[in-house]
Amino acid sequence: MSSRSSRRSAGILLHRGRGDGLEVLLVHPGGPAWSNRDAGAWSIPKGEYADGEDPLDAARREFEEELGSPAPPGDAEDLGEIRQRSGKRVHGWALPGDLDVSTVVSNVVDFEWPPRSGRVIEIPEVDRAEWFGLGVAREKINAGQVPLLDRLEELLGSSTG
Repeated sequence: MSSRSSRRSAGILLHRGRGDGLEVLLVHPGGPAWSNRDAGAWSIPKGEYADGEDPLDAARREFEEELGSPAPPGDAEDLGEIRQRSGKRVHGWALPGDLDVSTVVSNVVDFEWPPRSGRVIEIPEVDRAEWFGLGVAREKINAGQVPLLDRLEELLGSSTG
């Protein structure tokens, strides 16, 4: 079992458009603990990976698990790693592509609810996905992941206008 501070995830920042029309795909966590949270609750599709596992392969796997369809083909651009307030490290890759958010079907996970009750319910890992312009995405995404948006913007030479 890894310590909380050594947990690491890998994810894909799917994007479409250019300049002021640039949009990114973010996911909202499922379950009752997140149902009334919006600002700061969204994330890139991501998940933990094991020692020795290729992080980009893990990012593609997690994309498919959380969204129900594989990541688009193509060369993913490395956005590097960030550290969230929780201590979790997230390695991100930018990938151009499109996805119809109405088709999203997430995997399910076990979740203790209410907290410390011993009662476990099954919830979707992701309850929805949406496309956001960079300005709105910066408000929606987990604050620790904002640098991934900044790195994408720098990589593409785009502007949020």
